[in-house]
Formats: sequence, structure tokens, C-alpha cells
Amino acid sequence: MTTLFLDLETYSATPIANGTHVYAADAEIMLFAYALDDNPVQVWDCTAQPTMPNDLSDALEDESVTLCAHNTHFDRTVLFHSGYHLDISRWVDTMVQAMAHSLPGSLGLLSEILKLKADEAKDKRGKELVQLFCKPRPKTFEVERATSATHPKEWQEFIDYAGRDIDAMRAIGKKLPNWNYKASELALWRLDQTINQRGFMVDQDLARSAIHAVEIEQAKLAERTQALTGNAVQSATQRDAVLKFILEEHGVTLPDMKASTLERRMQDENLPPMLRELMAIRLQASTTSVSKYKALIKGVSSDSRLRGTLQFNGALRTGRYAGRLFQPQNLPRPTLGNDEIELGVSALKAGCADLCVEDVMQLASSAIRGCIIAPPNKKLVIADLSNIEGRILAWLVSETWKLKAFADYDKGEGHDLYNLTYAKSFRVAPETVTKAQRQVGKVEELAFGYQGGVGACITFASAYNLDLETFAALIEEAPKNLVEESEGFLEWMYKQNPSKTESAVRYGLTTEAFIGCDVLKRMWREAHPQTAMWWSELEDAARQAIAEPTKAVQCRKVKMVRTGAWLRIVLPSGRTLCYPSPQVSEGGQISYMGIDQYSRKWSRLTTYGGKLAENITQAVARDVLLYNMPDVEAAGYEVVLTVHDEIISEAPDSAEYSAQGLSALMSANKPWAKGLPLAAAGFETYRYRKE
Repeated sequence: MTTLFLDLETYSATPIANGTHVYAADAEIMLFAYALDDNPVQVWDCTAQPTMPNDLSDALEDESVTLCAHNTHFDRTVLFHSGYHLDISRWVDTMVQAMAHSLPGSLGLLSEILKLKADEAKDKRGKELVQLFCKPRPKTFEVERATSATHPKEWQEFIDYAGRDIDAMRAIGKKLPNWNYKASELALWRLDQTINQRGFMVDQDLARSAIHAVEIEQAKLAERTQALTGNAVQSATQRDAVLKFILEEHGVTLPDMKASTLERRMQDENLPPMLRELMAIRLQASTTSVSKYKALIKGVSSDSRLRGTLQFNGALRTGRYAGRLFQPQNLPRPTLGNDEIELGVSALKAGCADLCVEDVMQLASSAIRGCIIAPPNKKLVIADLSNIEGRILAWLVSETWKLKAFADYDKGEGHDLYNLTYAKSFRVAPETVTKAQRQVGKVEELAFGYQGGVGACITFASAYNLDLETFAALIEEAPKNLVEESEGFLEWMYKQNPSKTESAVRYGLTTEAFIGCDVLKRMWREAHPQTAMWWSELEDAARQAIAEPTKAVQCRKVKMVRTGAWLRIVLPSGRTLCYPSPQVSEGGQISYMGIDQYSRKWSRLTTYGGKLAENITQAVARDVLLYNMPDVEAAGYEVVLTVHDEIISEAPDSAEYSAQGLSALMSANKPWAKGLPLAAAGFETYRYRKE
């Protein structure tokens, strides 16, 4: 089978940051680099020769020729807008292939990681040449646009650079594995490209109105901030200036400006009213920014649809989607009810939001989802997999009581899982659990499944507005032996961290609250013995697999094997999680190479049983969602977006298409997921919301 490797160099006055589709609508192809199989690289200079070379034209027209690019979404979209409508079934993508195996997508970084020869590596000079030829020049420059006529020497360098990209792409493609980029996975990527090409309808009036309302409100908040601080702080969004003012003028030290920190400190009755108001303004000012709304406006195409917002295999470890442009995977949690948001949307569009709500910033943050709307004669059908990670984790480890609890609840015969979790931990009857106690059960489920402790408890308790100090009361209700273990653990923590203050060791909690959180962790682990055992089993299996290459090590429903320079965890679906260059230190610490989430550099990262459990569970959740997506599409629900475990689809506005129908498709068990209790629920609407 013949493969055409291709790479385009383009010019557009529209910034690429606005999105590939709006960029491509005005883009001009300047250079078209290509090569057939292992033949020499050719570069067609479109600016000098308007007629496409015959061999390139023939390859594009021949449907039996495979088309390969690095970041196909860009090249295919530009070609589409240039009149070349090439079927997605012909394409493969070395960037996606790399990401499917836990490698970064950058061609230059991949070249370094895979140790390509110098003449195959991405030419770093290329960045300078792209800046020169592919963008409009600053208005202060005499020449508005650099071309082959204005910069002939640099243009020849540019041609050479385009050719070397093809060399790098071909070399990378040969070195990459294809475990996760063939058969069903390749078909899923092609479906993803269809979804990204489809995009979703945007209510531009709402987006523009929200931007305008937020800018007016920010000006008011800035004015009040200046009045409260005597012009020492110009805006409450200036984090460092606010921290400095609070410390120097009031002697109050804050570790950070997180919402949870401010909300907790504002409860102090001794706090001066002026300072409490300043903190409240800070919370308002940082509730939302206009960046997401602006991304929607800038990225929308002429037909009012936003495209290219999903990155297949964007989460390198698990293969879950990542967001692009307005970051749909990171939408703020609404703090207003749906009725309030619906009224607020109307008020924003009418220009009177400040007359209808007390906090315009809060409304704007809560209303972002509402910018996604159904097109005429259609509706949005939306469904979400219910507690999918909790269900999968219980299934992976065969936590029998929990699997039965999920199954009973789905049949309408059992208790809510969060009620049951609290009851199991505290040894009380589920029907006696109060609403407040249910929230504790929810925090338990979210915080402790992946070997989390007090820190995780703090994170999720803050997310659900639970006062951590009330956890101190758990000491009275918990088994005495667990309280004693937690007290001993705190003493051990002090000894391990002698340079830290006692408060820092306790994460800023009182002693009683810290012990309460730790006791809660121990009660959850006692109630989940199979889960707690699995963490250490995963570590043992990983160490054994790393030490004995090619030997498959079974660990409940997954198995591990070292293949060359990779530790692979084979999931129930057959897909594998990939950990490049695995090592075990003398002390038994497991590590691998990956992108550090803080430095964003390729570094050696460490892992442990709970983190491996999290990776596996989230990867299986991804497989459940994606492997049912072709059936969703075939049934007439056109997927326009996925957010975590939720599918947003467009369907004809008729009774034939329903949330129940979509939910049934999403919760269907594939053969590899036998016994996994799946459930989904959803709703129909004309404007997206959080149900």
C-alpha cells in the first residue's frame, strides 16, 4: 500500500490560536512538502508554480493511497478549504499515534525523545522562518508580508525546512508502536475527526453579551477595590498586590488566594468588615474571565459553529479527551440553579443582567455552557455515565458488596451509593443517613479510591463546600482503634517533617480535624478491602513485569508486560496503557518517562499503586464511553462534544430521539465489560446546561 506523507506551510491573517477552521478559511498554501513511501522528499512551491505536480495530484486522487500527516486535523482542514475533499478513511496521523502511546505530540520533542539523526530532526530554525513567512508582520515594519521576493535567501531555507519535516515524520512513524493505533482505535480516531469537523452551534449573542457585562462589572469591582485600599491595589485580580496589602495593612497572612482559602477565612468573626469585603470582591473578580467567551467568538465559523475543540488521546496517560480552544473539559461548575441561569441568559442578552442578579460575575461563569445551542429543527440530547469511575473501580477489583449495591440501585431496589458508603464506614443503617452525612460519603468516594489521604479529603471537601473542621466530630463516632492509628500517624508526620510548622504538617487544619479526615480514610479502606489490596498488588505486578521483560503478569482484570522500552498495562478492552522507559529504584520506587504537569518538560516521573489504579480506572471509563460512540452515531444521535463522561448530541426534534435512548446506547456492555454495572441518565434541551 502506498503512503503519501505530506506537510503544508501556510499563510493566513487570522491567528492560528483562534482555531484551525477559521484560520484555514482564509489560509493560502505556500509550500506543499510531500514524499511517496521512502522516495525522496519533494517540495512544491505553490507561490512560484501554480500547477500541482502530477505525482502529487495522482496520489491525492487515488483513493487507495494512504495520506499521512503530523497533526492531520490542520493539514486536512486547510486542504478542505482549498477544495480538496479527501475522505477521512484515507488518513493516518503520527501525532495521534504518538499520543496514543503516552508520547508528546510535538514533532520537535518527539525527534529528541526518539533520538533521530541530526538530519532527520525538526529544524529549530523553522520556528523563526514560520514567524517570518506565515504571519502578517507587525504594523511598524516597512514590509507588510515577507515573501520569496522580499527575503529570497530565507525563502530557500524555508523550503529546506519544509522538506526536513517530512523526513522527521517518516522516521517517527517507523519508530512508534501501533498497539493503540489500529483497528477499532483507528476507527474511533476517524470518528473523532468527523465530530471535530461537525462542531457545535454557538449562541454568539449570549457570548458577546456576557463579555460586555463582565467588562462593565470588572470596572465596578476595580473601582471599589481602589477605594477600599486607598489605590494601593488597582484591581482585585492582582493576586500579589492583594496579598501584600492584606499582610502589610492588616497583618493577615494567607497561603494563597484560592476560593476555598478565602471563604474559610471570611468566616472569621474578628475579620474587619472592610477586609471581608475586599476578599468578597476578590472572589467575584476571579469567578470568571472573559477568555472562554472570547475563544468562542474568535473561533466560530461563518455558519455559527465552533469546530476542533476535542483532542483525541489528549490525556497522554489514559487516552481520555483533552479540550482545545475554549477548553470544554474545564468548564466551571455552575453555582446557580438552572432556572436562575435561564433567566440570567435572557437578562444578559437584554443588557440588564445587573438588574436581575446580585452577582453578574457568578452568572457569567454559570452561563458558559448555555452558549452551546441546538440548530433549527434539532434538539440537544445529552446523557452522562453515572458514577462511572466508582463502578469501574469496584468491577476491576471485584468489590462484591459494591457491585451488588450499584446493580440494586439501578433496579430501583437499593440505596444511593453515597448514603451506603457513609453507612458502611460508620456502621449505621443506610436509611438513617442524613443529607449532610451523604455529602461526607460523596467526599469519601471521590477522595479515597486512588489511595488518597487527608490532602485528597481536603480537596474534595472544599469542592463541595464541606467545613473540614466539622470532620473533628468523626472522632467521637469512629472506632477507637482507628482514632489511635490516626493519632500515631500524625505523630509520625511530625517526625518526618521537622522543618515544617505543625500547622503545615496538618495542611492548616486543627489537630482534631486532621485526625477526623485520616480516620475517615481508614474507615473507607476498611469498607473496601479489595480496593486497598489492589494498590499494593499493582505495584508488585509492575515491579515484576519491569524485571522480567516479555513475561505477562496478571493483576486481576489487567495484565502487565514489558515490551522493549515500554511497560504496558493491557486493559480489559485490549487497549494498553503505556509507560515509556520504566525503572525500579533500589528502594522499590517505580518510575517512567513522561511530561511533567508543572514544568511541561519530558522528565522522569514516579508512580505508585493508587496512581496506577487511577490511570487504569479512568482509561477503562474512556473505553466505555468511546467504544459505544459508533453505535450512538449509527442510531442518529450526532455527537458534537464530549465532556468527561458525558455525550452532547444533536438529533431531530422528534420523540424518536430521547435521553432514554441515548442513555441506553451509552450504558450498553461490550463483551469485554461483562458484569460491569453501567448506567446513564440524561435530558433533552435546546441550550446546553449542567443537569
